[in-house]
Amino acid sequence: MKIFASIYQWLDDRLALGRLYDQSIGHRIPASASSWFYVFGSATLACLAIQLVTGTCLALVYVPSPEFAYASIEYLDYTQPFGWLLRGLHFWGSNFMVALVTIHMIQVFLFGAYKYPRELTWVVGSTLFLCVIAMAFTGQGLRFDQDGYWGLEIVMSILGRIPFVGMEATHLVQGSPIISGATLSRFFTIHVFVVPAVIISLLVIHIRLVLLMGISEYPVAGKKIDPETYREDYEKLVERTGERLMPEGGGKDLVFTALILTAIVTCAVVIGPKIPNGPADPSLIHTVPRPDFYFLSLFAVFALMPPYMESFSIVYLLPLSIVILFAVPFISRGQERHWSKRPGAIITVVLVMTSLVILAYEGLTSPWSPHMNAWSGVPIQPQFVQGRTPLEHVGATIVQGKQCRNCHSIDGTGGKRGPDLSGVATRLTYNQLVRQVLQGDGNMPAFGRHLSPYEVTALVSFLHTLHPENEPPSQNSAPEAAPPLSTDPY
Repeated sequence: MKIFASIYQWLDDRLALGRLYDQSIGHRIPASASSWFYVFGSATLACLAIQLVTGTCLALVYVPSPEFAYASIEYLDYTQPFGWLLRGLHFWGSNFMVALVTIHMIQVFLFGAYKYPRELTWVVGSTLFLCVIAMAFTGQGLRFDQDGYWGLEIVMSILGRIPFVGMEATHLVQGSPIISGATLSRFFTIHVFVVPAVIISLLVIHIRLVLLMGISEYPVAGKKIDPETYREDYEKLVERTGERLMPEGGGKDLVFTALILTAIVTCAVVIGPKIPNGPADPSLIHTVPRPDFYFLSLFAVFALMPPYMESFSIVYLLPLSIVILFAVPFISRGQERHWSKRPGAIITVVLVMTSLVILAYEGLTSPWSPHMNAWSGVPIQPQFVQGRTPLEHVGATIVQGKQCRNCHSIDGTGGKRGPDLSGVATRLTYNQLVRQVLQGDGNMPAFGRHLSPYEVTALVSFLHTLHPENEPPSQNSAPEAAPPLSTDPY
C-alpha cells in the first residue's frame, strides 16, 4: 500500500489529480439533486461511449462507396465474427441515446433548470441534441439500403427548397449532382469525424458550464429565483446540505447507467441489428422505406400533409421550431421553477410528446412520401406510342415504371431535372443511348445494375423512336470497318 500511495503522490504532484477530482466528479452538489430524475444525462454519456467504441470498430470494415457499402454491411452481419453484435450494439446504442437525450431535455424543461443562471447550458445542450440527431441520421444513410437511400433523397429535397442557397447547400452536402460515392464519402466523414468531434467539444463546454453554474437543485413549489441573490443562496445550500457527486451522490446514476447498458446489450443479442431492406435502387420507385424510429414523426408529417404545405413547412416551420428550442430560456424568464406552478410547461410537453407518438405510429403505416410516381402516373402522349413495335411498347412501359419521367419530360410533360426526351434520338445514337442508360453521365445515375439486358434493349429501342417526323434519328458517323482479308487460298 505504501508503494501505491507513493506512486499516487508522485503523480498527484505532477498532474494535480486531487484537484482535478475535486473540480470534476468530486464537486459538491445539492443533496436534492441526487435523485432518479437526474440520471438521464450520465446515461446518455455512457451511450456516447458505446457509440464511439463500436463505431470505431465498424469503420474498420465499412466501405463508403455505392458498390460496397451494402455488401460491407452484409459482411458484418453474416461473415465477420461478432460483426452482427457490433452492429447491434451500435444500432441500439443510437436508439437509446436519442431517447435518453430527449428525456433529459424534457426533465430540464419541466424542472425549469434552463432558467437563470443556466441559459447558456440549455443552448449548448440543445446544440448537442441536434448533433445527436444528425449523427443518427447520417448513420442511417450509411447503410445505403432502401431506407437510407430514400432518406438521403428526402433530405436533399428539403435542402433544395431553402431560398437563395438551396442549390449550393444541396451540392455541398451531396457532393455531386446525384447521390453517389461522393455523397457516401461525405456522410461517412461527417458521421465518423465531424459530428463526434463537435459532440465531444460541446460536451466539454456543457460539463464545464455544469461545474461553474452547478447542478440545479430539486425545484420547490413557491420558491422563486431571484437573480440578485440566487448564486449566494445556491452556494449556502451546497455548503449546508451538499455532497460530492462521486461517490455519495452518483449511486443512482451508476445503477441507472448499468440498467441502460444491460438493456442495450440485451436488445443487441436478442433482437439483433437493423437488417438492411435491400440495396439502394433508384429505379425502384414502388418502395415503402421507413426511417428509424426517431424520424418516423417527421416522415409522417411529410407523408400526410397536403403537398402545397410541404415547402412552407420545410422552409419556415421546421427552422422556426429549432429557433424556439434555443430561445426557451429567453422566452420563459419567470422566476418560478416548479412544474405545478407552470401549467404551460406541462401542457407543452404533453402536446408535443403526444403528437410525436401519434405521428410515429402513423409513420409506420402512412403512405410513402414523396410520391415518386408523380410524373410516371401521367400517360405518355399517344403520338409517341402509336405504330410502335411490341418491344418498343415494353420500353415505353419501362419509362413509366422506372422513374425516368420524374427527371425527364416528354414533349414538356414530366420532370425538369433532365433534358426532354421527345427528341433524344436526334441527339444520341442507339449505342450512345445504351451507354447513357448503363453508365450514366452528368446528372444521370447509372442504371446498369438496376435494369436487366432485356429491359435496356426495350428501353433504348423506344427512346430511339423519339425524334421529329421530318428528322431521322442519329447515326454513327464513323465509317464501317472493312471486312478482314481472307486467308483462304481458294
